[in-house]
Amino acid sequence: MSEQDIAISIEGLSKSYTIVHGREKHSTLGEAMLARLKQPIQRLKRETFWALRDISFNIQRGEVVGIVGRNGAGKSTLLKILSRITEPTEGKIDLYGRVGSLLEVGTGFHQELTGRENIFLNGAILGMRRGEIQAKFDDIVDFAGVSQFLDTPVKRYSSGMYVRLAFAVAAHLNPEILIIDEVLAVGDMEFQKKCLGKMKDVAASGRTVLFVSHQMQAVSTLCTRAVLLESGRVAYAGEVSETISRYLSTRAKSSSAGAELAVRRGGSGELRFTSFSPDKNIYRSLDTITLDMEVTAFAGTQPNYFISLEIANALGLTVLHLDSRLLNVEFAAASRRRIRFEIREPRLAQGDYVIHAFMCSARGIIDRFERAADFTIAPLLPYPASRSDCARSAIVYPQFSVTEVDSETAAPRSDLDHAASIA
Repeated sequence: MSEQDIAISIEGLSKSYTIVHGREKHSTLGEAMLARLKQPIQRLKRETFWALRDISFNIQRGEVVGIVGRNGAGKSTLLKILSRITEPTEGKIDLYGRVGSLLEVGTGFHQELTGRENIFLNGAILGMRRGEIQAKFDDIVDFAGVSQFLDTPVKRYSSGMYVRLAFAVAAHLNPEILIIDEVLAVGDMEFQKKCLGKMKDVAASGRTVLFVSHQMQAVSTLCTRAVLLESGRVAYAGEVSETISRYLSTRAKSSSAGAELAVRRGGSGELRFTSFSPDKNIYRSLDTITLDMEVTAFAGTQPNYFISLEIANALGLTVLHLDSRLLNVEFAAASRRRIRFEIREPRLAQGDYVIHAFMCSARGIIDRFERAADFTIAPLLPYPASRSDCARSAIVYPQFSVTEVDSETAAPRSDLDHAASIA
């Protein structure tokens, strides 16, 4: 690979932050002054945290590279350094081309300016002339679907309107390098499909794309190469399928410590899943999947709550969604409670699956237990003839029957009475 083919070069990149422990938080100036008088010398413990450590890799022009990893792996820090939002502690990066980035909803937007003014502001930040921006202006507005509110200050936009305009600006103003962080996590399904289509167009035009996402289906569809980050380091860089496989493997290993890490999980924390397990590791497609969980109270008062489960395949696509509210089941406060979900005849395709568990109340999420458990469906189809080549791309195997109806008599033909029928 010659230097002329390189779009991004990263060598020995590291980023550290200083974390201060023991500092008291005060709500008023008076409280702060009183605390200082009582304890003039406050001993604070400082810890150096390395968000990135010795990152090195190159990205060619025209590549679409996925950056994957668990929360806290350093993905967003890497993109912020590449976008010149923050400076590295060590190492260097070389960017060969104009960079457009969408890291958070409305990054680079001025709250007091209108949508129209922010389009021109972002274009100027990217180094584009006014004429270039005007040439793309109508396409941006059409894609974002905010023409009615174009002259309204963006501080009054909903989060959906905000992200639609932000993505439209980032994707249409022709940067040589486009950096996107989890844009598909926001917006409705129609907008997400538009984003995927636009990113494919950007890649097809020969521009370079860096794409961070927890949706492995999107990474698999869009990317030509991928990089796996673990604890701020590059764990693997190469084929997309191998990167996804390694990523899912690391998540499986981390799930075993779910109960011990309960206090670190998202949610308000009054209650936590302290155990979560299927009754076995491998099922056939028609087997009943039994999921046992224990909920423990960690605060004096707890709200009534419901439980929602998402079952996703190896590409991160949610294939089953279970919510206790659909069965009119909610749970009252208790210091400890054992709960069982049973999924009868799930008819899932062969492969590996992961379960994400959510405990919620009317006030919001109490416990977000990602990767609570996983299991495997064996490669045996739930039909009389178990031919795997007949269902290569299936997600579920439905219950169905096949018959032939005579076109003249509109009656079933006797010679086909033995046709496959799954009752």
